[in-house]
Formats: sequence, structure tokens, C-alpha cells
Amino acid sequence: MNARYLIASALAAAISGSVLVEAQTPVPAPTNFKAEKCYGIAKAGKNDCASTGNNSCGGTSKANGDPRAWIYVPAGYCERIMGGSLKPKA
Repeated sequence: MNARYLIASALAAAISGSVLVEAQTPVPAPTNFKAEKCYGIAKAGKNDCASTGNNSCGGTSKANGDPRAWIYVPAGYCERIMGGSLKPKA
């Protein structure tokens, strides 16, 4: 019984570990338009990537308008959006 439990636990850890690593990757840059990273305008859970200590990466933002999470926008548009910034805010 203990061996079955150990094997099942190891298998579950292996599967979930690869899923978690895959989930913590940045969203690839768009190829159909020239893009720039725009901080401070992403909705919760809709960011393309993140900053150190705040959230891990794409889709992990916990708050709307997180000043350290970014999304891709067409080049030249970020500073035209209220709250948008080309650099993360502290």
C-alpha cells in the first residue's frame, strides 16, 4: 500500500511540476504588429508578464492596474492610455 501511494505521489508531482513551469512563462510578443510593453493597465489575471516579487508571469496578476505587470500594446500607444507607462512603477 505504501509503495502504491509513493508511486502515485511521485507521478502527480511530476505532472503538476511540468504544468507549473510551463504556466510561468512570458506571453510571446505579437508578430502581426510592432509591440511595446505597457505597465499599469492590465486587468487582474490578464497580464502578459510580470516583475520581480509581484507575480510570476503571463496571466498571474492579482489586481487590476498593477503598476509592475505589463501587457503588449501597439508601439506608440502605451503613453496615450490613462495609467499606462513604458517603465514599471514602484
